[in-house]
Amino acid sequence: MRTTPPNTLRRSILALVLAAGGAVPLHASAAGPELLNVSYDVARELYKEINPAFIASYKQQSGQTVEVKQSHGGSSKQARAVADGLGASVVTMNQANDIDMLADRGLVAKDWAKKFPNNAAPYYSTMVFLVRKGNPKQVRDWQDLARPGVAVIIPNPKTAGNGRYTYLGAWGSVIKKGGNEAAARDLVSKIFKNVPILDGGGRAATTTFTQRQIGDVLVTFENEVSMVRKEFGNDFEVVYPTSSILAESPVAVVDKVVDRQKLRQPATAYLNFLYSPVGQEIGAKHFMRVRSEAVMKKYAANYKPISLFTVDEVFGGWRAAQKRHFDDGGEFDKIYTAK
Repeated sequence: MRTTPPNTLRRSILALVLAAGGAVPLHASAAGPELLNVSYDVARELYKEINPAFIASYKQQSGQTVEVKQSHGGSSKQARAVADGLGASVVTMNQANDIDMLADRGLVAKDWAKKFPNNAAPYYSTMVFLVRKGNPKQVRDWQDLARPGVAVIIPNPKTAGNGRYTYLGAWGSVIKKGGNEAAARDLVSKIFKNVPILDGGGRAATTTFTQRQIGDVLVTFENEVSMVRKEFGNDFEVVYPTSSILAESPVAVVDKVVDRQKLRQPATAYLNFLYSPVGQEIGAKHFMRVRSEAVMKKYAANYKPISLFTVDEVFGGWRAAQKRHFDDGGEFDKIYTAK
């Protein structure tokens, strides 16, 4: 009987498997873990630099080559995608209520904010104004956004974290000055009457303002307007209001995914890396306010002192703010419907 040589036999088996639509995992042991970071849209450039730095650090510490993939969009839209099955290993959002929603769905630990330092927020920012060169409409503070004839670009608070922070920043500015809820509602109503288009996310709003040339002022994160000025030079100016809202960027491991995929160790290491000296330095280079006092001091020229208030302080926390202002039928819906 004729015997088929072993190498020929192996090639025949491989050909049959491939023909059937399968694949043979050659050198599977060399493949490292793959993480998916689901994040908000104006953090693209930040994590584009974070990821290779983390990969190098993790390789040195563990000997494994990890791959990190990114997904970006409006923060709340991204959180809903994770809730609907997008397999995020970690989420790096710009507001706590998006992660709270995932915790309520059983995807993230209930005490996620205690899993990492500083309420699990390695970076924070605030809301400022980007105006065109010379500030032709003389926008100086929140009340100027409500003036007739001032077109304001703000992303949709229902889908975008910076839209939500802008809404709360304007509302809270009235309260911090001693005004009442009626006065705050009136200011926010007038501001949103001046919004010609509601983009779904912060980066889309930036494009509307800078490239489509729509609007007199863009309200967005301090780090976003700083990046715009870095790219466009003197075409735009940054205006700091008298007071603004503290905008933390919280992070969490998506437990249900990492436990199923056995990725808890690299996923946790990834988020811890954000607090490392290298991670903090990269954050500061991208105009985020960081937790390291040494790094903040080094990059002090990037940050203008500003009076900040918190969501907890003015609105009783994110859950209360979400329910009252942004849930269906809430204050924002009433304001925008009346527009």
